[in-house]
Amino acid sequence: MSGHISRRALLAAAGAAAAIAGTGSFAWAQAARAEVQVWKDPNCGCCTGWVEHLKRNGLAVTVTDTGAMNEIKRARGVPEPLASCHTAEVGGYVLEGHVPAHAVQRLLAERPQARGLAVPGMPIGSPGMEGGAPEVYDVILFGSGAPAVFGRYREDRPV
Repeated sequence: MSGHISRRALLAAAGAAAAIAGTGSFAWAQAARAEVQVWKDPNCGCCTGWVEHLKRNGLAVTVTDTGAMNEIKRARGVPEPLASCHTAEVGGYVLEGHVPAHAVQRLLAERPQARGLAVPGMPIGSPGMEGGAPEVYDVILFGSGAPAVFGRYREDRPV
C-alpha cells in the first residue's frame, strides 16, 4: 500500500461531502415551498404587508379575513403576552405577528420542538411595519417550556 488516496476513494469522499453540504440547502428549499395559512382582520394594512413579504420571499400564502382573531389565537395556543395582530400556521407551527420570512424558513428547516414563533407587538421596521427608524426586535420561540429568543432582527434581516 503506497499511502496515496485512490481516485475512487477521493471521488466517494467528495460525493459524500457534497451530499452532506447540500442537506441544509435542501431543507431551506423545502421550507420555502411550505403553505402558510394566515388569519387576519380584513381592515389590517400591516397584516397585508406581512403577507406580501412572505410571498416576495417564496412562501405560498392563503389568507382568511376574520373578525374572530382572539378565538383564532386561543385555539392555536398563542400566549397572551406574545399576541400581535395576525396569526398563521405553517408546517405544524403557529406564527404570531410580524415574523420575518427568514425566521419562518429557519424554523421549518431546523424543526425545533415548539408550538411556534412570535414577534410580540408591532416593531417598527419589521415586515409589514415598514416606515420610520427600524427597531431591533426579537423573534420568540414558544411552546411547552419558557419562551426563548429564536433570533434578533432589524427589518427582515438577522442581526
